[in-house]
Amino acid sequence: MIINNELETFIKQVKKEALEMDVPIMEDDTINYIKKYIVENKVKRILEIGTAVGYSGLNYLSLDYDISLVTIERDENRYLKALQNFKEAGLESRVDIIFKDALEVDINDKFDLIILDGAKGQNINFFNKFKKNLEANGTIITDNMYLHGYVNKDEEDITSRNLRALVRKIKDYHNFLEENEEYDSEILKIGDGIAVSVKHNNI
Repeated sequence: MIINNELETFIKQVKKEALEMDVPIMEDDTINYIKKYIVENKVKRILEIGTAVGYSGLNYLSLDYDISLVTIERDENRYLKALQNFKEAGLESRVDIIFKDALEVDINDKFDLIILDGAKGQNINFFNKFKKNLEANGTIITDNMYLHGYVNKDEEDITSRNLRALVRKIKDYHNFLEENEEYDSEILKIGDGIAVSVKHNNI
């Protein structure tokens, strides 16, 4: 753990500003679970889909000096804010922030951990696109599997057509993981629900 009082204060400030600007960030329980996973599994290389303003990435990089992060963000304002935040934290040398739609990004590197936290309706596409970048003993973690409780509601109780469509896509992703023969996936009741997907031969 390399976090010091100054860095801890800065990360708290990033969180406060994100909440004030209504920027979606991971819930505390989810961040803490992933940080614990990183430490216990000696994760060194992380790929994150959905940077936002860098709050989650700052948390990951604060765990050890030899952890590196590639993170992808398609919103320009959030991308620029994330650049600023990583620089102010003094962690910019260990992060590569890509400003692009993740589905248009081609990466050849391998990662110990892939975190899917981008456009929720694209999770199946993200999973299929980036699974080739996962190390043999790696894991894919997906956030917002419950979509703030909407996934467990009856569709007729959801008035927004767009929200209903998004809920269907997330339910499709649930089914995709359940039926996927390459990976064993477990959905944990942590934060907004996270899926932890591990290749069969790694269990």
